[in-house]
Amino acid sequence: MSFRSPVRDILFSLTEAADLGRLLDTGAYPDLDLETTAAVLEAAGQFSDEVLAPLNRPGDRAGATYANGAVTAAPGFADAYKAFAAGGWNGLAADPEYGGQGLPKALEQAAYECFHAANMAFGLCPMLTLAGIEALHEHGTDRQKLLFLPRLISGEWTGAMVLTEPQAGSDLGALRATARPNADGTYSLDGQKIFITWGDHDCTDNIVHFVLARLPDAPPGPKGISLFLTSKYLVDDEGKLGARNHFRPVGLEHKLGIHASPTCVMAYEGATAELVGRPNEGLSHMFTMMNAARLAVGVEGVGIAQRAWSHAFDYARERRQGRSAWTGEASAPIFDHPDVRRMLAVSKAKIEAARGICLSTAVALDLARHTGDQGDYWRRRADLFVPIAKAWSTDVGVETASVGVQVHGGMGFIEETGAAQHYRDARITPIYEGTNGIQANDLTGRKLTLTGGQAVRELTAEIRRTIQALTAASNPRLSAAAEALEAGAKALDDATDWLLARGKEAQADVLAGAVAYLALAGEVTGGWMLAKAALAAERRSAAGDGDPEWLAGKLDLLGVYVANVLTSSPARLAQVTQGGATLQGLGADRLAV
Repeated sequence: MSFRSPVRDILFSLTEAADLGRLLDTGAYPDLDLETTAAVLEAAGQFSDEVLAPLNRPGDRAGATYANGAVTAAPGFADAYKAFAAGGWNGLAADPEYGGQGLPKALEQAAYECFHAANMAFGLCPMLTLAGIEALHEHGTDRQKLLFLPRLISGEWTGAMVLTEPQAGSDLGALRATARPNADGTYSLDGQKIFITWGDHDCTDNIVHFVLARLPDAPPGPKGISLFLTSKYLVDDEGKLGARNHFRPVGLEHKLGIHASPTCVMAYEGATAELVGRPNEGLSHMFTMMNAARLAVGVEGVGIAQRAWSHAFDYARERRQGRSAWTGEASAPIFDHPDVRRMLAVSKAKIEAARGICLSTAVALDLARHTGDQGDYWRRRADLFVPIAKAWSTDVGVETASVGVQVHGGMGFIEETGAAQHYRDARITPIYEGTNGIQANDLTGRKLTLTGGQAVRELTAEIRRTIQALTAASNPRLSAAAEALEAGAKALDDATDWLLARGKEAQADVLAGAVAYLALAGEVTGGWMLAKAALAAERRSAAGDGDPEWLAGKLDLLGVYVANVLTSSPARLAQVTQGGATLQGLGADRLAV
């Protein structure tokens, strides 16, 4: 089944749910209008559909390969990457001073949804390059920027984020990799790293690694970590490549999915490296990359959900079995079975909710840079949304991919149909860039407490303005959603109050309810996104602006979401407030077989 990028849905979500117009009104992007935005997304969709999507299944079968200390990309990937770079897709939101196009982060992420949906294994490579570009732009020296940024932005070179070690996992404070100063101001980097996505390949001449390591006199724990830049080939002051550096892949991880994405075990054996930023502040510098990657992984979750849903939707319309519940037709498409249509409808609603959250996060990041005195407001919004976008959207990705297998029935469990690949590929996303449990802890810990809940109050206040618009709407399908959205907003406020109070007395209670709180925040915010989209669809429909059936579908999706998701969201409050006492008492001796 051929894949079709949902460009129309993405553009609608970007403009109506994520309020791109608010960003354009700042004047920060004088050459960007809605027509140009649509043209960029159409081009991204076309490239995804014609170049990347056809490589997805063959790439899964063949995989990246390792031999003699080198990694070879899956067949066709190197040529696809060269076409990707030639199209300028690496530099959409990058600084024009270094060759970027200077477009909004929101438009970049909207385009990247198409790439991730078409071929998630491929999309991981430029996604990590974008994260490296942000870190270097924020923390690099002038020399580093001049040498590396133009080549990363053009796609001539790629970037890799190098954190994890076998003994450390998510505990970056336990890292052991070392960097010893050399007489010429460089550093000698030693250590082994695991799970390094696209750490080696043959798609480009050079690969730039951003590596966390310790200086000899570094204090223990997280405060003793520094960030270093080291590239596969040494680079002279004119940007020309020299000798091979002293690091190499020693193998590829054998993974559940994303087989075409090489996940490397890397050995650094006296590799020449440069310090990025200040000594012993590498963790904060790396979080520039990490936060960029977390939003990007959220978009990746939306992309793989869309791919799995499209596959299941097409199958449901083609596969004939049983009698239609509505027409009585014999040997009807299984799309006419209410449970199948329910699964597809709920999944579609969640995808559009997650898409709205991710694109709204990107718009908030853009607004934080371009709204002067209001920048703090949008920075709080972006900080609040990043863990929700990452965790809630990737959970939607896994759930939707699982539903896709279910829609296929027994055929979904057979590799040849392709449905299983989407599930296998999606499963890593809740683990990437800090597990979703870590995202929940970040949300209920740092993001909530640092502002005393201010960011959440600002969010629910804005949600209630949308509730007023729903209540005032003449269409009863809109006004009916207001009550459920208000109940969800109240539950979110109540949960916030409880967590803030317990955080002062019992941190274990907060941690026990953290995942449920993030789920509640995602469900309510997702409902808000669908409500804004439905209001916009109603306005457009009344003005005769657009396909009436497609616009009516936006109201249908809101109704499906209210009935299947939002009405149960207040029950999350009991999960949030369960406390940690029961879990504390449930020791290993009580769980053991």
